[in-house]
Amino acid sequence: MRIGLISDTHGRLRPEVFGHFENVLHILHAGDIGSIAILDELRALATVTAVWGNTDGFELRSAVSEVAHVELGGQVITLVHGHQLGSPTPAAVLGAWPDADIVVFGHTHRPTAERVAGRLAVNPGAAGPARFRLSPSIALLTISAGSASIDFIDL
Repeated sequence: MRIGLISDTHGRLRPEVFGHFENVLHILHAGDIGSIAILDELRALATVTAVWGNTDGFELRSAVSEVAHVELGGQVITLVHGHQLGSPTPAAVLGAWPDADIVVFGHTHRPTAERVAGRLAVNPGAAGPARFRLSPSIALLTISAGSASIDFIDL
């Protein structure tokens, strides 16, 4: 199962995202979305689960939750922006959500994937406007036979 991971669009959905997410079964957006229209565009590709981030306004906060839990490919995945932890790290998000096999988060704009005790924390980076001298990015999560792998994609 292929899952598209995206975060920190801040109102900008780059056209190249559509090609990379063309064959995914689900898309997880880890907050700082920017507008409901972003989610509508992503829904044209696959089912979308999203959470709001610290810069999202009332419209988004009333449409999506702050934390979401989904089971995909036999893995329990928690989706969170990460602002709740200040400057989230893989160890911190895994510690905060101990029941998840995988925690997907954003907020830092830095792509990262780290395994701790068989669990996985993933930040796909920021897909929106380039900030902090970082390249915009997304990720593909592949779950197969109970294992998960990550591929980061620079946009």
